[in-house]
Amino acid sequence: MAKRKTLDLLEEEEPFDRDSILVCVQKKALPISGEDLFQSLQIPEEWKSAMLSEIWEMAREGLLVRDSKGDYLLPGPEALIEGRVNAHRNGYGFLIPDQGGVNFLLEGGEMLALMHGDRIAARFVGVDEHGKHKATLVRVLERAVRKVVGKFVISRQNGAFVAPIQKRTCRNISIPPEHQGNAKPSQIVIVEILKYPEKGIQPQGKIIEVLGNKIPAGSEIDVAIHSFDLPSIFPSEVEQEAESFGESVPLEALVGREDLRNLPLVTIDGEDARDFDDAVYCEREGNGWRLLVAIADVSAYVLPKTPLDGEAQKRGNSVYFPDRAIPMLPEVLSNGLCSLNPKVDRLCMVCELHFGQRGKVHKFRFFPAVMRSVARLTYTVVADILSGKEEPRQEHELLVPHLLNLGSLYKVLRKRRDVRGAIDFETTETKIIFGEDKRVKEILPIVRNDAHRLIEECMIAANIASAEFLTARKIPLLYRVHEGPNPEKLQSLRKFLGELGLDLGGEENPQPKDFGKILLQTQDRPDSHVIQTVLLRSLKQATYRPQNKGHFGLACESYTHFTSPIRRYPDLLVHRALRHALSTKKPKEFEYTIGDLEQIGKQCSMTERRADMAVWDVIAWLKCEYMRSKINEKFWGIVSGVTPFGLFVELTGIYVEGLLHISKLSENDYFYFDPDHHQLVGEVSRKVFRLGDKVRVRVDAVDVGERKIDLMLTSYKKESDWE
Repeated sequence: MAKRKTLDLLEEEEPFDRDSILVCVQKKALPISGEDLFQSLQIPEEWKSAMLSEIWEMAREGLLVRDSKGDYLLPGPEALIEGRVNAHRNGYGFLIPDQGGVNFLLEGGEMLALMHGDRIAARFVGVDEHGKHKATLVRVLERAVRKVVGKFVISRQNGAFVAPIQKRTCRNISIPPEHQGNAKPSQIVIVEILKYPEKGIQPQGKIIEVLGNKIPAGSEIDVAIHSFDLPSIFPSEVEQEAESFGESVPLEALVGREDLRNLPLVTIDGEDARDFDDAVYCEREGNGWRLLVAIADVSAYVLPKTPLDGEAQKRGNSVYFPDRAIPMLPEVLSNGLCSLNPKVDRLCMVCELHFGQRGKVHKFRFFPAVMRSVARLTYTVVADILSGKEEPRQEHELLVPHLLNLGSLYKVLRKRRDVRGAIDFETTETKIIFGEDKRVKEILPIVRNDAHRLIEECMIAANIASAEFLTARKIPLLYRVHEGPNPEKLQSLRKFLGELGLDLGGEENPQPKDFGKILLQTQDRPDSHVIQTVLLRSLKQATYRPQNKGHFGLACESYTHFTSPIRRYPDLLVHRALRHALSTKKPKEFEYTIGDLEQIGKQCSMTERRADMAVWDVIAWLKCEYMRSKINEKFWGIVSGVTPFGLFVELTGIYVEGLLHISKLSENDYFYFDPDHHQLVGEVSRKVFRLGDKVRVRVDAVDVGERKIDLMLTSYKKESDWE
């Protein structure tokens, strides 16, 4: 058996070994969770973390299989893993399991029958020489791509086909003569998929629209809509249902609602916001505060099993591009009747929270209400009022006391957040400014101020309260689940931090506060941005699930999304759950089962990732267009990513990332990739390029179609050489 060292430096034998684990799994007819395995083996509590790490390692080595629910079983024909395909432009791909966990490599041969985004069932087949889990396709469960944008090509060898602009979407699509329409070679077209690929057989399609000889400026969003199959046009029956509610709240809708129209509730959003989900009001209550978070009551209009509800569930969320949005709900609702616009009556669901002097919630309640926002404020204006600027204080004189109450509450909530140990990542978001010709004029950073953080803390408090309220009443709901890092990523993270003289606490089970300590220790270091990036990449992606696994990043035992039902379908479901909880009905009478929510959670997690990829693609396109005018210009940049094929470099001051290919690092040296230390090392020169290094580069080439900016190295200096 394996041994561990105790505090008195004696070696203590572990109460388990791999054979006992395998025997226990073999005896179970069904997959077993790590928790149940721990209980079955009757292992002392202090060994739990070590045993869970051991079974994770056994899965990594292929001795066990981790299925889509995160349970374990022996490798065999019954071990199917369900998930989404994440294709790579070089021909291979990865299976992202529905329930998280390790990703599985799909080699080129497997990808011949697949397209990006397809949902499949696959079987684990082993671990390759690089430690990657491999899977083989069993069957396709759901096709993700229905339309593709690409260039129409006719060649002697391959006949007529369309080469997708999105290189990772799939292979070239064959176009039979009867489906070519009026398209001419080299034109950009939209293709509808008629036959999906099989191993050895290309996909076939039909040209349904010709966009022209090139993609005109301003149409990149339309291309993304087709490429990512984003629903963008509402069916007529959905539009008609939305319009049937009218433009104002009828008197009969106020029955059973508390009247808050005399309270100075305000919305606080960005300057370019168009729909307003939330409004806030705060007053002092003895030594504490009373906070009202009023959220648009979308559930009063969008009822289950209606055309409007079906379309909202299909979309999952709104998609926000740089200069355009694709809403989850028709505009008459999203920007009209549901939006908390100023000076008009609106239906809302309210979370009322009572905070003590140190920011602890003493009590809270939920109730339906009618409100009338007194003002539409921006983050900039509120931040100026909080900082004491006279002009905005005079303009909003009647609101200043309430806003100052919000400011004082925020300060104690911020301290409480730090004590709780929530991870506070400060990433740089950018805003793209367009010129009159619809081309990018400049790229600017979005600077977060205390007003941003104030509203964020109010929304987090309301979301936590909604999760606790529904959990206590045993109403099924979709939690926002964010799990901590797996042992594999944790090991890599510790190696990286160790090279920098940093130690992540928590041993095998670090807590959010341990991550927070690293951020605090390194906030003044020149490589703090890089350290934050590595910490962020070590964490799992948040998902929607009916099982409560907590929210690691926010250090919450339970968390859900309640505050944005106009633009997120899970929030709408939470509102329905709240309405049910506030009624006289029993929990078991709620119209959604755990199974229903499981499927909706998968759908909404997928649409969220789809939206992120579509927005990223458009932004990458626009940045490439912007950089075409800067070919041969030189910039300083920071190494933001290290891969086996080169370095990603973020150009200082213009917030654009390019690739410095490994072949351009040196003519007389070979560089090998060291993943544990996030660096490339010269075999001859021993020169090292790592995350955080500052480099001087020249823009060498730009390929808009490939979303690639190629850089050439001119000089560099290590982080330790920075001034």
